[in-house]
Amino acid sequence: MYDYYLGGKDNYEIDREAAERIIEQSPDILDSARANRQFLLRAVRTVVASGVRQIIDIGTGIPTSPNTHEVAREIAPDTRVVYIDNDPIVAAHADAKLTSTPGTHFASADARRPADILVHPAVRDGIDFSQPVALLLVAVLHFVSDAEDPAGIIATLTEPMVPGSHLVISHGTVDFHGPDRVADEVYRKSTARLSLRGHAEIVPFFDGFTMLDPGLVRAPLWRPDGPPPDAGALASVGVYGGVGRKDR
Repeated sequence: MYDYYLGGKDNYEIDREAAERIIEQSPDILDSARANRQFLLRAVRTVVASGVRQIIDIGTGIPTSPNTHEVAREIAPDTRVVYIDNDPIVAAHADAKLTSTPGTHFASADARRPADILVHPAVRDGIDFSQPVALLLVAVLHFVSDAEDPAGIIATLTEPMVPGSHLVISHGTVDFHGPDRVADEVYRKSTARLSLRGHAEIVPFFDGFTMLDPGLVRAPLWRPDGPPPDAGALASVGVYGGVGRKDR
């Protein structure tokens, strides 16, 4: 569905039907998806420019170019990336579009089992935890319920990360548009149910990290490439984005 929102071609009829149901009732989803994607690209450039040469991208989704490794290697061609997703369809696409590139790996794993991610062979082979790592949880945590302990997941994944590492999070919110019953119904029938959260609920996910300016903000406001978007452009975006640095 996310690939469809972005205008990609790697999606299926059932995805398009479900996505169109949401778009019909909430056309803002398109702007939010695209803003989220652009935040990802800017955040990747930022962490690589800071010196990070290793990235773990959890919740990869069906690859949509430019991918994380493509953006990172525009700055540092030696950047290594491990992509992680629990969807077998994503794994099939990853074989064709991601892991054919030297220095990229794919792990079929679930964010809800973070300890399994850390010991996965692809992670062990691709990541040296004695060096800084960037952990990307972009549009992932709103598919993790409170009962599944998103803060605990983050703590487990970031515990082995050394100073100089970074945590990148984007998260859907109801702070600006309120709950969407259609979206909730559609996602309840899909592989993951939505758990949209407010700003005050998302900020604690960065505990142990120093937030980079401008903090946790609506995705288009996080270090935009050009002039900051005006209120009209922001009105349709219901996604927060932020990046934190581990200093100790």
